[in-house]
Amino acid sequence: MPDVAPSSPEVSARMSRQNSRDTAPEVAVRRLLHASGLRYRVHVPVPGMPRRTIDISFGRDKIAVFLDGCFWHGCPQHATQPKANAEWWRTKLDKNMARDLATTAHLQANGWTVLRFWEHETPTTVADTVTSIKRERANRSQSPGGLASQ
Repeated sequence: MPDVAPSSPEVSARMSRQNSRDTAPEVAVRRLLHASGLRYRVHVPVPGMPRRTIDISFGRDKIAVFLDGCFWHGCPQHATQPKANAEWWRTKLDKNMARDLATTAHLQANGWTVLRFWEHETPTTVADTVTSIKRERANRSQSPGGLASQ
C-alpha cells in the first residue's frame, strides 16, 4: 500500500473497531441454518491459505459460505469511495477484492463449492440458498452413483 497515514486518529480508531467476525448478518444466517437442522463450523481456516478464514463451513461437503460487507469487499450496489485518503482506501479495498477472488479460486480448485453473499441480502434468502445447496449435496452423495460411490 502507498505510504499514507490514516486521515485522522478518530477515523483510524473507528475503522479498527469494525467487527470482522460475528457480524449481525452472519449471526442471523447462522441462527437460521441451525434452526433448520444444519450443523457447521465458523471461522475455519482456508486450507493452504494462511490468515484467511471461511465464515461458515460445511467441511465434509466442502461448502464454504462467505458473508461479505458491502464497503470492505466492494459491493457493486452499495460500495462507497472514501474521499479522505482516497488513494490509500482504493488500494486497500482493491486488495480485499483480489484476496476474495484468490480465496474463491483456491477453494474451487480444491473441490469446494464457494457461496458468497453480500451483507445487505436478507438472512432468510441466504439461509434458504445455503440449506438448499447443502441438502442437494448431501442427497447426491448418498444416492447410488453419487459422490460417495465415485
